[in-house]
Amino acid sequence: MSASVTSLFSLSGQTAVVTGGTRGIGQAMAIALAEAGADIVLVQRDESNTATRDEIINRIGRKAWIHVAELTNRESVKAIIPAVVKQGIKPQILLTCAGIQRRHPSEKFPDEDWDEVLEVNLSSVFALCREFGAYLLARDASEFPTGRRGSIINVASLLSFQGGITVPAYAASKGGIAQLTKALSNEWIAKGINVNAIAPGYIATDMNTALINDQNRNAGIMARIPAGRWGTPEDFKGTVVYLASPASAYVSGDILCVDGGWMGR
Repeated sequence: MSASVTSLFSLSGQTAVVTGGTRGIGQAMAIALAEAGADIVLVQRDESNTATRDEIINRIGRKAWIHVAELTNRESVKAIIPAVVKQGIKPQILLTCAGIQRRHPSEKFPDEDWDEVLEVNLSSVFALCREFGAYLLARDASEFPTGRRGSIINVASLLSFQGGITVPAYAASKGGIAQLTKALSNEWIAKGINVNAIAPGYIATDMNTALINDQNRNAGIMARIPAGRWGTPEDFKGTVVYLASPASAYVSGDILCVDGGWMGR
């Protein structure tokens, strides 16, 4: 007998490791995973922002922990999964949402900004996916009676497909995320690990404040969005639960756009 639709979307008994969960899209998605039943490990630069952890614990009633790691440091990133497992936690979901943006005309783009964006947005994602994948593959197959070991959800962008303006490093990093997602899926889906990405459109978050405040750019963007509005972090809650849950068991290597119809225009 097939599973009920409700159970297909349940994350009860699972634990998700989440980067970038302190604000914006990442925070909304971390809370959504908890609302679907998952416990949450929040990877943060420091422990000063406890808002997401406290909401998950106090309002939703799930367990939540903060693990401090610096995503610009390779050794710090490589240590995340072993440290989580050492606590007795067995994560099945990885959501990589942390990202940074630097804007300069391309002919003036500084090396140090290029390096920082690529390190945080792409290299740290690969390292974390690699360590998480290795951990899941090393676990005994008997622990996964359905054959599904876990799911990885990366955060891509419309700039995985388009070039943007004055953001060459960000565009390169998000193009890389799309291809990394497909490459990992090709190797791991047959072994029970789904790997997908979410590509946000133009979303009203802190990262886009400059665009929102630029009257001309904002007007041009709004004219192109079929939905007629900027997106909100809450628009990602259903998408992330779908990709983390058994409901998407036969979905892998996909870049799912949440963009108000932008890419269909």
